[in-house]
Amino acid sequence: MALLAEYTVTASPDRRVVEVYDADAYLGDEAAMAAAEVQVVAGNGYHLYLLSLQSDIDVRITVRVWDTPPKPPAEAEGHTPISIESETGTLVVNQLTLGPAGEMTLPRPGVYEGYAWWAGREAASAYYDETLTSISDDWTLEQIRQAWNQCPADERYVLDLAFTRESEPDDEDDD
Repeated sequence: MALLAEYTVTASPDRRVVEVYDADAYLGDEAAMAAAEVQVVAGNGYHLYLLSLQSDIDVRITVRVWDTPPKPPAEAEGHTPISIESETGTLVVNQLTLGPAGEMTLPRPGVYEGYAWWAGREAASAYYDETLTSISDDWTLEQIRQAWNQCPADERYVLDLAFTRESEPDDEDDD
């Protein structure tokens, strides 16, 4: 099992969501977002939603491409099988209203399958909830930002993927 590519970026879970999608598949999917409420990570084939339990503390997103995806590690709080198709060969990590946090160029366009797993989600949520109860009216915006930056938990989501096949050709010329 060889690691072929890796990309890590920090993103804000705006409205508790971070998205990962093909550069040409930026339209959202309400059903996939609803599924993420249950599964933590869910998608529609072109678009993945990663659901945090808090909306203000930055999370770390790592996309790794392997020749064969490894099983999720023992320290993972949870995991789920995933599939994402990237016809462009570029994945975008997006923060809903803040815009893209970054993008990764895949080794080649096509369909990738594997696992999404996460860690630190529960601890970051507990810190977030505890901090919210201590914030008073006299706190400045800078003090609140500083509190979020001092979170002792490292909330992270890892997508371990492997190339499985080429993308299906578009049927746009059949009209």
